[in-house]
Amino acid sequence: MRNVIAAVFVVATIAPAFTVSGQAPAKRSPVNAEELDRLFQQVKNWGRWGAADELGSINLITAAKRKQALSYAKTGQTVSLVHNPLTDKADDNGSPFEHTMLPGFNMDRYAVSYHGYSHSHMDALCHILYKDQTYNGYARAAVNTDKGCTKLGIDNLKQGLITKAVLLDIPRLKGVPYLEPGTAVYQEDVEAWEKMSGVKIQPGDVILLRTGRWARRDKVGPWAVGRSAAGFHASIIPFIKARGVAIVGSDAASEVSPSMVEGVALPVHTLLITALGVNILDNQDLEALAEVAAKLKRWEFMITINPLPVTGGTGSPMNTLATF
Repeated sequence: MRNVIAAVFVVATIAPAFTVSGQAPAKRSPVNAEELDRLFQQVKNWGRWGAADELGSINLITAAKRKQALSYAKTGQTVSLVHNPLTDKADDNGSPFEHTMLPGFNMDRYAVSYHGYSHSHMDALCHILYKDQTYNGYARAAVNTDKGCTKLGIDNLKQGLITKAVLLDIPRLKGVPYLEPGTAVYQEDVEAWEKMSGVKIQPGDVILLRTGRWARRDKVGPWAVGRSAAGFHASIIPFIKARGVAIVGSDAASEVSPSMVEGVALPVHTLLITALGVNILDNQDLEALAEVAAKLKRWEFMITINPLPVTGGTGSPMNTLATF
């Protein structure tokens, strides 16, 4: 997820191929960089909200949507979606969070390289490039500087975000405590979850994919999540666009790894951020959320997202809250 994905390519045809058994076929489009590129051109939102737009799908979170989201806060119970910062180096944490106490008064210093597979954070729209362009067609040279992004930075979200969110608890759907690394989540899995839970993803929603990554970590220990993780297959992107999803999040990086797209490391990130203009919430801890949702039998709730308004920042760590 480093900001060096200029050579990433993109997804192809829309229609997912279903089988009678409900199992995904061995190969599903996109399977290579050429198909990925076709899908990128097919789904991209460049110019949809104007040539100067820097918000992307956040435009779908209207005042009316925010008011709707407030109606989902029925009991006032809040649940944090953030995993406490990991301070020990591990297979899934190459850059531990640093907490240093300073001499004198009770003061401290925090330091973190948050992009990656350990720290809960939000990706800005300048974080991923495709063929030397960002979302909305801005050229790399016009956006990237040694002092941050001149466009599409996380500071564009200074006012914070309030909308409705939907938890996609795929392990619960499949009757397992967690998905094994490398398990792909397809459109039909999401549609089956909608049917089972009684929810429907609507324009302006945040979707949160629970794979059970943190539950598995607690049981078997850390592993190299960047090389092996459950998550969305790139073929789901047209579905996400059609439903008008505003933000995508998960308990890892939102995409299956290995990617199942030959020669492409992060096809879902590239399609979401660069093609659609969808910010991503990485490494959220959805375990407590899943427990509360199951207890209440409510998988829709209000979500509050308040990133640090770092000028030109490629993203931000933060404490995201669900309110039931």
